[in-house]
Amino acid sequence: MRLTCGKLGPVGKDEELRLRVLEGKSDANINFDDLRHLLKRLGFEERIRGSHHVFRRQGVRELINLQREGSKAKVYQVRQVRHVVVRYGLEGEKE
Repeated sequence: MRLTCGKLGPVGKDEELRLRVLEGKSDANINFDDLRHLLKRLGFEERIRGSHHVFRRQGVRELINLQREGSKAKVYQVRQVRHVVVRYGLEGEKE
């Protein structure tokens, strides 16, 4: 399935993932590595400690801590990412 952005036509993979995260309809089906990539594209720095991938960004108070659940990101962590993206207005940033 390919998402479209209104009259603009097909969107890229990064934008498609961002839209899926913001919609919140498929939190259980977000690929872990794709979510990591999205956070990096939004300007977050990643630090890895064992199985924990901790993301931080200047101007964002919250740390985002991700762990794998198989090849997927954990549902509550996808919700946390959505909350931070919306709270800080990162959903409209160019990648």
